[in-house]
Amino acid sequence: MIPLRDVNPTRRQPVVTIGLIAACVAVFVAELAIQSSDGEAGLARFFREFGLMPATLTAGLAGRGGSLPTALFPVVSSLFVHADPLHIGFNMLFLWIFGNNVEDRLGRPVFLVFYLAGGVVATAAQVLAAPDSPIPLIGASGAIAAVLGAYVVLYPGARVLSLVYFGLFFQLLQVPAVALLGLWFLVQVVGAIQTSGSVGGGGVALFAHIGGFVLGLVVGLILRGAGSGDSTRSLRPSDRFGVG
Repeated sequence: MIPLRDVNPTRRQPVVTIGLIAACVAVFVAELAIQSSDGEAGLARFFREFGLMPATLTAGLAGRGGSLPTALFPVVSSLFVHADPLHIGFNMLFLWIFGNNVEDRLGRPVFLVFYLAGGVVATAAQVLAAPDSPIPLIGASGAIAAVLGAYVVLYPGARVLSLVYFGLFFQLLQVPAVALLGLWFLVQVVGAIQTSGSVGGGGVALFAHIGGFVLGLVVGLILRGAGSGDSTRSLRPSDRFGVG
């Protein structure tokens, strides 16, 4: 299932969400320029410099090489680096659909802190799963997974217009957020179990997705406990597919 938009309008312009998307797009444009001028070798150097290599971080934390600030810097910078158009496209789609409502609920400054904390926790989960991996971790998906975890707790009944694949056919359906994001999380867990013996070999950082999502669930439960029930707002017929 590919989400296209949710039916859950916001009260305020999602300034932080838009800013995060703009920052990721700007970095990706810079990557394209580097690839154009220096080729794949130049792009690989960029990934090594601004991506997070678990082996380097592990060594830095243990005092075995380099300075600790140097080792920690990529924890944040890696959240804005993406491998290809599909990678950034799907990440930014998920961030736009689900980030604006979580930002609306948390408030702008708190949402930014939450997003970055989600990225840090997601990175930690992946590093713990493969501490000696020399493959750079890049992408915002761990931080976005935290947003998804918070969303599914805060707005489980929100309807998400999704493109659903049925064999040879696609169909547009309204899917409850709890079903869509619950299935997404299940896929991450199953994938992590199946590939647990080779998590250091590249590919999708599934443990980062799981770590970020769990943090989001915890934060969402705390917020839900402080509020009341499903926070999905009632909609007029004209709001059937509002900003998502």
